[in-house]
Amino acid sequence: MDDYPEDFLGPTGEDWRVPVSELSSRQDCLVKALQTENYAAVLIQNPVDLYYFTGTRQNASFYCSEDGDRRLYVRRSLSRAIHESGGDDAPHEVVPFPRSKEFSSNLPHIPALQFGAIPHQFGAWFSQLLGTDSDCTSLVHRLRETKSDWEILMMKEAAKVQSLMFDAVEQTGSEGITELELVAEAEKVSRELGFGGNVQMRRFPLQCDRGVIVAGRNGGIPSFFDSAVGGSGPHPQSSMGSGFQKIKRNEPVLVDLVHMHRGYVIDATRMFALGGLSSDWEEKLNHMKEISDAVVSSLGGGISCSDTWITGYKLAEEYGYGGNLMGIQPDQSKFLGHSVGLELDESPVVAHGFDRPLPLGGTMAIEPKLIYANGSIGLEDTWVRTEDGMEQLSTSGHADTVRCF
Repeated sequence: MDDYPEDFLGPTGEDWRVPVSELSSRQDCLVKALQTENYAAVLIQNPVDLYYFTGTRQNASFYCSEDGDRRLYVRRSLSRAIHESGGDDAPHEVVPFPRSKEFSSNLPHIPALQFGAIPHQFGAWFSQLLGTDSDCTSLVHRLRETKSDWEILMMKEAAKVQSLMFDAVEQTGSEGITELELVAEAEKVSRELGFGGNVQMRRFPLQCDRGVIVAGRNGGIPSFFDSAVGGSGPHPQSSMGSGFQKIKRNEPVLVDLVHMHRGYVIDATRMFALGGLSSDWEEKLNHMKEISDAVVSSLGGGISCSDTWITGYKLAEEYGYGGNLMGIQPDQSKFLGHSVGLELDESPVVAHGFDRPLPLGGTMAIEPKLIYANGSIGLEDTWVRTEDGMEQLSTSGHADTVRCF
């Protein structure tokens, strides 16, 4: 019996669980990958990957073998895990997590673990219990790179909300308002329409602000976060993103907003200003649009991500931006795009070392930006690679147009 028939619905009453057909397809792909890569079994324990494969992120471990055995062992909450997995229609068995000795003896095969996606002490305990040192982190990450039609739909729904977030910024912006006051208006929209409160990331320290609005010289302040734009943040413990800088006339205001719909990221950046920007800033934005177009064309043509980085960087150097692209030395970031999905920092990345193309169905946020001591300027949109090239998923106006308060 389903204990939660009406408790986990979206704002208009729709069922926001991952469809069972989607879970079944993902698990089938996992089984095929295990067979191809010669893994007897895997144990999925990272919360994001648990959600991806089973539809739930309860405290659980998902065992899947090359012969199709699929079991979700749940510590808590079992009843929620059953419901979120699809109830009686779940494509996997949902059972209570047994005692440790029983758990290890119940598994037909010794599974690989996600050593690159779980804490060391946690992984070491299971490694000793199960007698395994095999790692399946990369295998899982690769499977998630190609998005299904349903996942793309989730990102398109996220884009609709994100567009409303940008509208809220435009409607609220005025002289003297702080960055934090502006970002609060965008976050209010996001929260009211279903954002869960956390932007998921793979890379330690697993911390990112969902909304970054930086005005004038605050756009030139670096931070610990590996991105073009840092920002002061409100205080040293939260030392990135928006702070108490006030909006001033004719200064660039960079607005980088993320929304997650049912877990799926949409990422975009738009430029704003009170009273417009100088022709010099406008020219820089147009040049960033040219670099974005070049990156999009390269990825859509199946060129490797590393070669695409070289294409974009060389174009920036031709315009004289080598020392300001994606940061100011020594705090420059060395990428022009990052894959997104259930996490903000998925693979591949438009950067050195990623010597393969964005796969068909891969989704990427492409974000050329320039950083100066007196401000930052650039654009960002989320794209998906299709058979016909790159399709833009983010929808909030023209990225190369400055929106005026």
